[in-house]
Parts: sequence; C-alpha cells; structure tokens
Amino acid sequence: MKFFRQIIYKNIAGLLGCAIFFGLISCDEDLTKINKNNNTNFPSQIINNAHIVQRDSGMVKLRATAPLIEKYEYIDSPYIVARKGIQILFYDKKKPKVPGKINAKYAKFNEKKKFYEAKGNVRIVTNENQMFAMRSVFWDQGKRLIYTTDTVYVTDKDGSTLVGANGMKAKDDFSEYTFYNNSGNINAKKIPEKGR
Repeated sequence: MKFFRQIIYKNIAGLLGCAIFFGLISCDEDLTKINKNNNTNFPSQIINNAHIVQRDSGMVKLRATAPLIEKYEYIDSPYIVARKGIQILFYDKKKPKVPGKINAKYAKFNEKKKFYEAKGNVRIVTNENQMFAMRSVFWDQGKRLIYTTDTVYVTDKDGSTLVGANGMKAKDDFSEYTFYNNSGNINAKKIPEKGR
C-alpha cells in the first residue's frame, strides 16, 4: 500500500508540475500577443517653449524656437515634430552675423534619413535678403538639397519677383537654384549680357 501511495504522490506532483509549466508557457504567449498590439508611437520627450541652439566647432549653426517640440524615438524611423509652428535662424560661415530665417506652421525631422519637411505658410529669408514663400518645402540634408513642387514666390532685395509655378530645387545654402515653369518681374541689371 505504501508503494502505491508513493506512485500516486509522484504522479500527482508530476501532473501539477506539468500543469504549472504549461500554464506559464501559455501566459508568455498571451503577453507576447498583447505586446504586439501596444502602440509605441508616442512622444518620448516633450519640450514646451523650446529654445534650441546647435553649434559646430564653437560656431552657432542654428537657433530654433517652437511652442512645442515632440520627439518620437521608440519606432523604426524616429522623428521630431513641431506641430504648433517653428522659427529657425540658420548661420552661414560667409556671413556669420547675418542669419537666414525659416518660419513654418509645422515641421518634422526624420533623424535616420536626415530629412526635414516644413508645411503651412513657409517663409525662408536668406542672409542675402531673398524671400521664398511656399506651402511646403523639403530638405534632404545628406544631399544638401532643398525642394518643393508647390508654387514658389521669390522676392529679391531689389524688389524683383519670380514665381515658380511648379516648384523649385536648390542647394541648401541657396547658392544655386532652379525654378520650374517660372515667370516674374526681374531687374534688367541682373540679366547677363550676351557672351559673358
């Protein structure tokens, strides 16, 4: 009789051990399914009334101010967004005391791709005092390229105007640019003479 009790206790202990093991495994599977449905697209950092200064070798490269900046870093393609508008002053080595300016109602920066976009009443004023106005603009920092397919309105410091109806493409320092389907009122002194 004692022998049968030992076998029964061992069987009961073995069955309880198996039940606990399978219970724990099934819980892990349920947690995995639950975690797959969790949203990771939430801001990891929020800055109210942001004032950001970016320097390179001691020289100020840009100053940015925004009412709200949110950083999303727990996703495959992390980004930073300014949903309530942004103003950026950018500085050039050629004219370090005269900044260019960018204003927009919305801006987004993809950190991995080094890609910026600005939307909503975008205004860019270069340090040469040229103003570019458009609905949206994109900046590929790696290629040093700024572009848009929106209509671009350009006003030069001498009052000349230009309209690029199908957008523009420019180097990010605005030393060269191309407008598509353009028209405007350009100062005759700026048109080069034949042969020059």
